Amino acid sequence: KKKTVSFSTMPNDRKINSTAACISFMLEGCELKKVRSNSRMYSRFFVLDADMRSLRWEPSKKDSEKAKIEIKSVKEVRVGKKTPVLRSNGLSDQFPDECAFSIIYGDNYESLDLVASSADVVSAWVMGLRYLVSYGKHTPEAPGTGHPSLRTSWISSVFDLADLEKTGRIPVSRAVQLIKALNPGMKTSTIELKFKELQKASERAGTEVACDLFVEAYCELCTRPEIFFLLVQFSSNKEYLGLKDLLMFLEVEQGMEGVTEEKCLEIVSKYEPSKEGREKGYLAIDGFTRYLLSADCSIFDPQHRKVCQDMAQPLSHYYISSAHSACLLEDNFWGRSDISGYISALGLGCRSIELVLWDGPEGEPVVYTSPSAASCVPFRAVVGLIDQHAFTASAYPLILCLVVRCSAPQQRLAAQCLRKTLGEKLYLEPPNPTASYLPSPEQLKGRILIKGKKLPPGCEDSEGEVSDEEEGWELARRLGQEDREAPEGGGPRRVRLSRELSELVSLCQAVPFQDFESSRRGQRYWEMCSFSEVEAGRFANECPAELVSYNKRFLSRVYPSPMRIDASNMNPQDFWKCGCQMVAMNYQTPGLMMDLNAGWFRQNGACGYVLRPAIMREEVSYFSANAKDSLPGVPAQLLHLKVISGQNLPKPKGSGAKGEVVEPYVCAEIHGIPADCAEHRTKTALQSGDNPVFDESLEFQINLPELAVLRFVVLDDDYIGDEFIAQYTIPFECLQPGYRHVPLQSLAGEPLPHATLFVHVAITDRRGGGKGHRRGLAGRRGRRVREYTSTKATGIKAIDEVFRTATQPLREATDLRENVQNALVSFKELCGLTPAANMKQCILTVAAWLLHSDSTPSVTLNLAEQYPPMEAQGPIPDLLRKVLTAYETMIQTSRTLIESADAVYGKLIQAQQAGMDFHKELPRIEAKEGLRGRKLQKALESFAWNITVLKGQADLLKHAKAEALDNLWQIHNAGQSCGIGRNGSASPEPSRLRAPLEPIPE
Repeated sequence: KKKTVSFSTMPNDRKINSTAACISFMLEGCELKKVRSNSRMYSRFFVLDADMRSLRWEPSKKDSEKAKIEIKSVKEVRVGKKTPVLRSNGLSDQFPDECAFSIIYGDNYESLDLVASSADVVSAWVMGLRYLVSYGKHTPEAPGTGHPSLRTSWISSVFDLADLEKTGRIPVSRAVQLIKALNPGMKTSTIELKFKELQKASERAGTEVACDLFVEAYCELCTRPEIFFLLVQFSSNKEYLGLKDLLMFLEVEQGMEGVTEEKCLEIVSKYEPSKEGREKGYLAIDGFTRYLLSADCSIFDPQHRKVCQDMAQPLSHYYISSAHSACLLEDNFWGRSDISGYISALGLGCRSIELVLWDGPEGEPVVYTSPSAASCVPFRAVVGLIDQHAFTASAYPLILCLVVRCSAPQQRLAAQCLRKTLGEKLYLEPPNPTASYLPSPEQLKGRILIKGKKLPPGCEDSEGEVSDEEEGWELARRLGQEDREAPEGGGPRRVRLSRELSELVSLCQAVPFQDFESSRRGQRYWEMCSFSEVEAGRFANECPAELVSYNKRFLSRVYPSPMRIDASNMNPQDFWKCGCQMVAMNYQTPGLMMDLNAGWFRQNGACGYVLRPAIMREEVSYFSANAKDSLPGVPAQLLHLKVISGQNLPKPKGSGAKGEVVEPYVCAEIHGIPADCAEHRTKTALQSGDNPVFDESLEFQINLPELAVLRFVVLDDDYIGDEFIAQYTIPFECLQPGYRHVPLQSLAGEPLPHATLFVHVAITDRRGGGKGHRRGLAGRRGRRVREYTSTKATGIKAIDEVFRTATQPLREATDLRENVQNALVSFKELCGLTPAANMKQCILTVAAWLLHSDSTPSVTLNLAEQYPPMEAQGPIPDLLRKVLTAYETMIQTSRTLIESADAVYGKLIQAQQAGMDFHKELPRIEAKEGLRGRKLQKALESFAWNITVLKGQADLLKHAKAEALDNLWQIHNAGQSCGIGRNGSASPEPSRLRAPLEPIPE
């Protein structure tokens, strides 16, 4: 892979960690590239005037009085490519988004478009300019003077507490420990070095430090510029967040709903370290940093920390966390059987464990994973352990997969042991012959199911012959320990099975797989098949649709190839995408595959069961696991991921020879259906120490969110080979939007203390017209030519006529949604916002422009109407006129959608139900029409496609209407809170469709 490095950045000793530092930097000036409307770039030296009232640049053809912008004329400062000039095709690839910013100024809303050498330089200019725009009118005091800030007072009070002797000085060692206690994860050597630097600079060497030096060291070490920059964006006074500022941040950036000032006060009380801040309801930089690092602000959605999915579906509708060689601590060949492997697997929520029973030397069965293992574990001990730990991590059913390799007398002892030890937990009730599906995990709570062979119904003896499982024999053959010959003439191997063991098997009877047609005709719902990795892989590639259909009713288990003598793991996604419920993993082997498995099963309270996507459960649905494009009739979601920085990254294991230098980069990977699999990496952060800044935006298209997993990998860029530093794996459905910290883990999945990535997450539909939908199918990227999803001909006249009635409603549904999407994108772009921005941000941005004008607001929102018009009062500049036109288009398209959606939705559902009425009649109609072979397969595929398209489009339209109503609610809410709304007493109808929220007081 091509390696890239970052732009030159600020010197390491120049840390921008306060507004004062930003303004000092601007007063010195620096070189920036000025971008003209003809897309040409010119290098100019930009500097802030000493009186802090104007921004100048040179050289310039204009006279010096014209080559400047007065701070008071600045309406807005935008970060990124947010103006038509910077978005133009000629420039878009010449510099990264993070290095561009624009100053919107003057009564005509002109833009000065600039490109800096690095994101750090952009941050300094943007932070400083935003401060001056807010406070320029009040002639701020020179930076760093005046009354001590909230933060300085708090740090001084901490110093006073540590100054036990009250001499005004404390030992350096105590000062180091104090900073370490306030910032866990920071290296002692880093803090000691900082004190030495400051002591040398102030010529105050010695073993003690005074309060002012301690405050300076703390501020330089513990201020994260990227978080300070964020605080300045939302703060009313640029030093801390008040309750209204915090509320705005939580609603607008973090996507939280129903936030009240009381909730904000709780956050301040919990995280603000200074007593004064807690009393006044202020969250300063340290409290804000603590909050962003806390579990309350995790990237993992807290509702997924407990069981949050419907657990009343049949067992075959869930993915089940499954272990293969759970008792092995090493590999299959040299591994030693150890009882702690079972405890570990059960503790991680594993719900299916494999036990291979062999004849033991003492006359009692033992458990090996292969006959060559260095030691064996008595079966009795394993069952006792399972009884003790079966339900500590999850209350849902545990499946014990018995592979019998022992003699009939020892099988009887095994059966007695299971009955005696597990008692009431064993599920022994015979299957209900009138049912069509397995019971649900909810019905089977606290029960242990035995998966194994059963004697044929006619067998009356105490033991009988059954076909054997293939699993395990190939490895025994490789090791030269095969003690049974295959029957002459081929065919399945036969083994003796005792009645006692056979009677323990109820809902998970192991049967050999013949073919999909035989299973469709003759397999009963309580019978299940095991597939080797090779066999399942062949089905997944050659007939994925049949495998998905098979797994709707029956459980299937996939076990690793016996060739994996190193106990490596297969990729579980290869089989999950085809609906295989139980993919047996070697839990003892860390790495990418185990990360995917562990991350995947976190999403439902780590209970070991995850509900499969609806498209894999519904009786009639079209789903191709190997689709390289989006699914029928449903547009993709876009994941906008900004990797901002890393904190306390450890050195790679075994990297002693390289010394202290770690040069990390971040790889973000999407794992899912083939259409979704992708990988992007950031640039390498050179000589950045433990806290690198990446500041890089990545984008992924996700076609099936319910099967997608996002994995962050941090690697050390090295000439010889990039070394692993840390990783974190999270299901797409569990991502929380906004600014989040990613808690990094080791290769073995163990948490790395205080090691995090700071990221921003946004999920949108298509080009970003709206927010993504949870647990739904999703989208393709918008193209210029509008694509309409259509139904397919089945070749059966009566059925095709029914689906033909849906042609017009399908077009109408697409038009209603696309018109709103396009209008939203245009409005957001004119407001200078990203596609991921919400409606509230748009209204607040327009309000901020107006409030920075000297004249009274020239535009108001009439909140008395359900669809509030934005009305101009007198003449307005050209840009505002364009914004008003885009807003009007957005409101009108939203109104058309809201008022027409129900009728179109009704037509789509009607067509879908009419199609479903034919479903039970299909076999009769097929026979009548004489369809067979490929024609029959094509007709069934087209029928399933049509049903899926109609349901998918109807659901999308319903979501679009809900979102349009939500946008109206946001317009009313923002209009009331920012001062441009009038007649705001009327309550908009959409508010009834949302959870009631407290209105934001003006």
